[in-house]
Amino acid sequence: MSTLDFIFKRHSVRKFKDLTVPEEDLRELIKAATLAPSGKNTQNWHFVIVRNKEKINEVAEIIESKTHELAALSDNDDLKKSLLKFLHYHTFFKNAPILILVFAGPYPIASYELLLSANRNEEANKVLSAAPGIQNIGAAMENLLLAAASLGYGTCWMTGPNYAAKEIEEYIGFSKEGYSLVAMTPLGVPEESELTSPARKDLDEVLTIID
Repeated sequence: MSTLDFIFKRHSVRKFKDLTVPEEDLRELIKAATLAPSGKNTQNWHFVIVRNKEKINEVAEIIESKTHELAALSDNDDLKKSLLKFLHYHTFFKNAPILILVFAGPYPIASYELLLSANRNEEANKVLSAAPGIQNIGAAMENLLLAAASLGYGTCWMTGPNYAAKEIEEYIGFSKEGYSLVAMTPLGVPEESELTSPARKDLDEVLTIID
């Protein structure tokens, strides 16, 4: 067994068995997520676990409603099709026993503020484009997904439904100053026993070594 098998076991799972997830496993997974690195140790994350199936279904309906609302804003059929064709992928989690909503909080960037105050906007935007606050969330999400796979659970990192974030936040009733919904993942026992992932690019295509 390779020491990296815990990474290779992670796949995007969209079908789940109708089995509950013990609370001790949920707490262990969130603990793993919070052990991720974060700039300045800000730990600017918050995790909301939804276990009520009716509420999970309602979140999916909110996304569906918002999708059609956005599609109606334009007469451009190509734009509408581009949005609507992903609707299933934005709502499939309604068959999962657990939905985890991931919130990101404030992350002050002194260099950005200084550059901005000096009207050096291009440099400031370059600093901001690295999105260090969101990188913290990405690190925590990856920890969560890898830990879940190690315990035999399936997950799927989702950001597509973020256009309905405001409505989802209002529905679930979670509010923390400066925090907003940035990602979510269903969690459960995969329905399929053999899991696969799409092929990755050849390593030489994405790797540069400088001596």
